Amino acid sequence: MHYVGRFAPSPTGPLHLGSLVAAMAASLDARAHGGILRLRIDDVDTTRVVPDSANRIVQSLNAHGVRWDGEVRKTTDRNDCHAQAFARLVERGLVYGCDCSRAQILSIHAAQGRPHERGLELYYPGTCRAARIQPDSTGDSKGNSTGDARLAWRLQVQEGSESFDDRAAGRITQDVAEEIGDFVLRRADGAWAYHLAIVVDDAADGVTDIVRGDDLLGTTARQRQLQRLLGFPLPRTMHVPVVRTPSGEKLSKQTQAPALDDQNPMASLIAAALHLELGGYLEASRWDTHRLVTAQSIDTFWTWATAAWARRWRIG
Repeated sequence: MHYVGRFAPSPTGPLHLGSLVAAMAASLDARAHGGILRLRIDDVDTTRVVPDSANRIVQSLNAHGVRWDGEVRKTTDRNDCHAQAFARLVERGLVYGCDCSRAQILSIHAAQGRPHERGLELYYPGTCRAARIQPDSTGDSKGNSTGDARLAWRLQVQEGSESFDDRAAGRITQDVAEEIGDFVLRRADGAWAYHLAIVVDDAADGVTDIVRGDDLLGTTARQRQLQRLLGFPLPRTMHVPVVRTPSGEKLSKQTQAPALDDQNPMASLIAAALHLELGGYLEASRWDTHRLVTAQSIDTFWTWATAAWARRWRIG
């Protein structure tokens, strides 16, 4: 099977070192396998999109030598495909409406003696499942609201554990029903949820391999459920360590991560390669930071970084 990877950043601001690590891992893995890389702008959450950030992301990736194949796509380009997938799940009776707020779910947790820790995913206890409020076949609701409350649409998840082998993390097993509960496919504001959008887009792009940060490892089991329910292929996955702040938080726009310096790309490329533990796999004669910054081309960096990645992960 021909290798197809992807990098799918959200257009919520400029790229930072954590973004570059994810882009580098996806790009190096595609290069090492002799495959192709797709670039998709994940603008599914339109409320968080920062104007012109998609263009800035493309410029920054180009400045750092990240290359992709084909045109740059946006998640919102495929809204019709998302609606079709949603309708297929509706026809199978797997979708129901929910008007629970986050505060209400937390209140149920408290009443059940199930504390919710900051940073962990909020388990949904299936409160609205019994009501079985269903959307119509177009993917819209039969009566889109209950009183004054707009409805989110949840997938009735399948019972049992989901197991898969992650190329970096090893064997992973998660019981989505017990650990996550029925998750949202379409938000109350009408936007498609990340999980539905990403599996539809990956299938449309023919993605065979997903390489991304390990903060998303916990989303894989539910995405595999969706892929299986929709008859999509199940891509291989590889989750690499995300960059964290000194306090242990994921480096992100929320933690004031500085934007990449497109005028000095080599410094960020070297930092990303070191984070991905490629230093020990590079030829010692070439691992000269000063000389790289001043004399070595970005293309040369990517050539030997690809070889280092192949050695690191025993590819080829």
